Amino acid sequence: MQHDSADLVRLFNASFEAGYNTVLMGGGEEPLYLPADAGHARNRIIFTRDYFASALHEVAHWCIAGPRRRRLPDYGYWYRPDGRNEAQQREFERVEEKPQALEWAFHIAAGSDFRASADNLSGARADVAAFRRRILERLFRYQATGFPQRAQRFIDALCGFYGTRWQLPSVTSTG
Repeated sequence: MQHDSADLVRLFNASFEAGYNTVLMGGGEEPLYLPADAGHARNRIIFTRDYFASALHEVAHWCIAGPRRRRLPDYGYWYRPDGRNEAQQREFERVEEKPQALEWAFHIAAGSDFRASADNLSGARADVAAFRRRILERLFRYQATGFPQRAQRFIDALCGFYGTRWQLPSVTSTG
């Protein structure tokens, strides 16, 4: 199955542009969320270049952000770049569990492979396997309690487009 970020842009914009005044767009050197302002009528979720996984990840952050955070650049989140110490890395992973769980759900719906990202190549060594298990646990919790409304809407759009059926990965396929 071919996965093209342009398809995600069309799906997202068809699902959310009118109701949330938000568009998904690629081409960024770094991912970024920008609320509407005097120069731009729409909120913009900008993902890195044309990377499919980056688009899904940035949509996941948007699906978690509430109305107040969606009025702030990058939702008001802190981000310490690559090179984090152990404490900073633990905080990064704690904050990233929810969006990466949603990203994993989106990948399942799109029939594409998910890769957990500890995103700290030159900093403290991350236990990616443990981080991935925590993400999977969060994904199971979402399955049990329900996905955020916007995330479920995007999952449904992805399943419809890719002809997939959303289901949790088996424990043996979690790497």
